Amino acid sequence: MAVVDALSFDPWDPAFVADPYPAYAELRERGRVIYYEPTDQWLVPRHADVSALLRERRLGRTYQHRFTHEDFGRTAPPAEQEPFHTLNDHGMLDLEPPDHTRIRRLVSKAFTPRTVERLQPYVRRLAGELVDRLVAAGGGDLLSDVAEPLPVAVIAEMLGIPESDRAPLRPWSADICGMYELSPSKETAAKAVRASVEFSEYLLELIAARRKEPGDDLISGLIAAHDEGDRLTGQEMISTAVLLLNAGHEATVNATVNGWWALFRNPGQLAALRADHSLVPTAVEELMRYDTPLQLFERWVLDDIEIDGTTVPRGAEIAMLFGSANRDPAVFADPDRLDLARAENPHISFSAGIHYCIGAPLARIELAASMTALLERAPTLALAAEPRRKPNFVIRGLEGLSVTL
Repeated sequence: MAVVDALSFDPWDPAFVADPYPAYAELRERGRVIYYEPTDQWLVPRHADVSALLRERRLGRTYQHRFTHEDFGRTAPPAEQEPFHTLNDHGMLDLEPPDHTRIRRLVSKAFTPRTVERLQPYVRRLAGELVDRLVAAGGGDLLSDVAEPLPVAVIAEMLGIPESDRAPLRPWSADICGMYELSPSKETAAKAVRASVEFSEYLLELIAARRKEPGDDLISGLIAAHDEGDRLTGQEMISTAVLLLNAGHEATVNATVNGWWALFRNPGQLAALRADHSLVPTAVEELMRYDTPLQLFERWVLDDIEIDGTTVPRGAEIAMLFGSANRDPAVFADPDRLDLARAENPHISFSAGIHYCIGAPLARIELAASMTALLERAPTLALAAEPRRKPNFVIRGLEGLSVTL
């Protein structure tokens, strides 16, 4: 059994968070599964294993459909965190079949290829308007001026959240997502609980309003499906809306700024993209691979599983390292090189299996729309100042990305 050297893999070290990829290379060399004592997790760094385990039914996002906390050898969360866990545990990302299947079937109706395709003109128009404002100002913060408002507006529009109510969505989301980091602090937990309560109270009011006056939006659709017999509990409806809002923009925001930061550090590739905008589709995929926003994805071991001769026991937690898998030389030629024309690109930034990102087609449209708008309307876009990394590792991004023209 390999045990990781804490000096190389340290998710609380700003230097590691800034560039975890050398440590990942070391992990891949050490083996297929490595026990990491500080978080009591089994790290899985190679692409083939991560891809297989994402489809493995002996693993689960939850264990509570089969075991109590005591049966599973785990301690129940502190009582003061109950609002967060109630909200989180009823969303389909943290459910297993049959509840996951039931909820995903309902939500998937809003993310059909035809539905997503119909959103393209709206997404492109909004991306163009945001970039025009950036250009008129002579530059600004790419994160707050373009990367954030675009996906927040799109998913809020889909759900039917009025424009006047959207300001708290991003702060609520950031506070809730803080709990997905490794060993979150009490302060982080308190913020997540407060955001969970406020977000839930807002959605309760919105759902009540949509029951009285339905609209052409996803929340109205979920209410109608419930009334027609496809049952969602009230909590499942709230948790689903929060999950879609959080997942619907959190990854896209970070992918946008991580991607442009990578482009600024690879001027040859940026020049090639500016010369040939037909590279945008493969560029989106390559930037998602090269510096994925979601670096780590956790699963519980529901039944003993063997990986490379090591038995990982029931009750353990496996941490699949997406960032490492996306740089695995066994799958990607010259993986540490940014290649916007890379044709074969089986990255796993959108996960796989039953928990594959339901919004991946929409995320691709948003990323392509903002990239195209910036290439066409801000062809001289340049970095104004070195960005600062957020301290977060699991959902990895920048505090901002200051640009000029």
